[in-house]
Amino acid sequence: MIAMILAAGRGERLRPLTDDMPKALVEVNGKSLIERHLAMLANAGASTVIINLGWRGEQIVDRIGSGRAYGLQVVYSPEYGNVLETGGGIRRALPLLGAAPFWVINADVYTDYVVGGDSLQADCVGHLVLVRTPAHKTGGDFDLENGKVRNTAAPSLTFSGIACYRPKLLSDEAPGRFPLAPLLRRAADRQQLSGSLHAGVWEDVGTPERLADLNQSLLAAESPQS
Repeated sequence: MIAMILAAGRGERLRPLTDDMPKALVEVNGKSLIERHLAMLANAGASTVIINLGWRGEQIVDRIGSGRAYGLQVVYSPEYGNVLETGGGIRRALPLLGAAPFWVINADVYTDYVVGGDSLQADCVGHLVLVRTPAHKTGGDFDLENGKVRNTAAPSLTFSGIACYRPKLLSDEAPGRFPLAPLLRRAADRQQLSGSLHAGVWEDVGTPERLADLNQSLLAAESPQS
């Protein structure tokens, strides 16, 4: 199994924490987000992980190296001063990802989800892991009906940033900078996007306040009960 971690973004909402470090190295309960993802992927049976690099990406290379310490082969897809957005970043990495379906995870989420449990249906180009829309969002992204992701007028579910894709979702796109969301919406309209609802732990570590709240809740959960 091959997976990709999207780690090139500037992390504007996490400033000032990300002024001098990439968002992927932000720590939750003493361990960086990206290292948590690598540990999960290794335990799930991944062999190779592609990491795209942008803002302060050299720090990720210094920390992770070849991936050997995590039981993985890590390959880097540098973007640096020309960050390609989510769609463009995955499109650029397609030669590294191979011909089989691959998993993609946003670096700035914290979750107990484990990849590999959801099978990609034969008529689908992707499978999205969805979660209940958190309180800090004004609305959801999609709905889920009979195992298929739907575009609706008032969606109740949020895309977790975790998904499995077939290369053909992106292979016909011209290389360059472009977002992933329009491709997903078109695939949903064609009924080519399956999905599942994750009811476990998931947090978008998008702001210093949400990071502080997450750390506080984890600390409370691990504290001995009196």
